[in-house]
Amino acid sequence: MNAVPMELVCPAGTPAALAAAIDAGADAVYFGFRDRTNARNFPGLNFSPKELAEGIQTCKAKGARPMIAINTYPDAGDDSLWRRNVDICAEAGAGAVILCDMGLAGYAAKRHPDLRLHLSVQASASNAPSVKFYRDAFNIRRVVLPRVLTVEQIAALIAAVPGMETEVFVFGGLCVMAEGRCSMSGYATGISPNKDGACSPASHVRYEEHGEIMTSRLGNFTLNRFGAGEQAGYPTPCKGRYRVMGREMHLFEDPCSLDATPLLPEFAKAGVTALKVEGRQRGKAYVAQVVKNLKAAIAGEATDAAASRPFMEGAAGTTGVYAGSWH
Repeated sequence: MNAVPMELVCPAGTPAALAAAIDAGADAVYFGFRDRTNARNFPGLNFSPKELAEGIQTCKAKGARPMIAINTYPDAGDDSLWRRNVDICAEAGAGAVILCDMGLAGYAAKRHPDLRLHLSVQASASNAPSVKFYRDAFNIRRVVLPRVLTVEQIAALIAAVPGMETEVFVFGGLCVMAEGRCSMSGYATGISPNKDGACSPASHVRYEEHGEIMTSRLGNFTLNRFGAGEQAGYPTPCKGRYRVMGREMHLFEDPCSLDATPLLPEFAKAGVTALKVEGRQRGKAYVAQVVKNLKAAIAGEATDAAASRPFMEGAAGTTGVYAGSWH
């Protein structure tokens, strides 16, 4: 059981969302640059170098830890942009930098030995040998675990790698693909989520009406058709409906959000260090409400689950595989 409350790590895609996260009680806020080094590289989001430095100072002034996500994979032979952003973070006094690429982790560890390094979920490190490797090779202090492990498996990993901090997703978008290795969206659009930071970029999304039927498309691919009264979700390949053996179904995963709030006591017992909220592409209202609810839950206080439901995809939540089966 944790001796101290688990740290609540919250998203910020804009300076306004960053302020909302801090005001709602976030212990740490993660955000990123407005470029390809960021796995949420969407128009209208993220921070210029100047805004990022100001965001770091705002967090520190309000007692929240600023974490910067540099969590895509650099181009072969040219990682200058990624290295430059690591340097900016070190100079600005970031509380941590979240990395996935081994070469960049090696650069950061050597060039900035006092900079705290976290391993992004994009590295997809999900077993003890891989986590030990990153710890020993690059002095990684914390690993963000993929959303494919049960609580029991998380507890076993923590016991096998003593001293390594662990961070698990507790709320927000649910992705059960191999983190940092997904190529479906890149195949459909030519823009890689792993290297360019955009899964299902808006520039390639189309909605087409055919009578009462709404069709969603990504690039040249039809991902879903919605009947009258159905909510037309955002088209990502993993949440599309496909015809399999004569049946139409959500083949990879259902369109719903992760909400593991009921499992917080189990996470604490397992020794989890921090709880992460997904959603840097979401607005400040989402950040404020979700952080408020989770802070209350961590403190053992009553929460208003209904208040967070409108922010869930399909207005539905699941604990994913954490409990051993989908719920």
